[in-house]
Amino acid sequence: MERSLNNQGFTLIETVFALSIMGIMIYLASFSLLNLVPKYKLEKAVWEVRAALNTARAKSIINGLNYRVRLRAESYALEKYDEDSKTWRQETSSGIEGATIEANNTPVFTPEGSVTNLATIRITNGWGGYKITLAITGRVKVARLSP
Repeated sequence: MERSLNNQGFTLIETVFALSIMGIMIYLASFSLLNLVPKYKLEKAVWEVRAALNTARAKSIINGLNYRVRLRAESYALEKYDEDSKTWRQETSSGIEGATIEANNTPVFTPEGSVTNLATIRITNGWGGYKITLAITGRVKVARLSP
């Protein structure tokens, strides 16, 4: 009586080889994922600043007051003008992580929804940059800066 040996399963060498290939693939994939972190931090910063500008415009129209967005290198603040004391009062502020903000002006939104101080805002980091421009009508436009 002859016995036939059926090979079922994998040998130890085949298993170690397959696991080492998977380890190399995971190692290489982690580098490409780490390179995307600055991109998403930049896009988040652009989204936050754009949202703050749109919020200031909407609040100025709804409340009938002047609102402005004060921009700093790593933060921004939403402020409203107090007619009684003739000063700007901060409503909210937030920090920007992983990007730098540069602005040539502090945009002020009027109750009509227009902007009195036109501004060009650049938000950059190691991955690239975006430019946000404000039209006199209060329209916010975002454009990617060429590398």
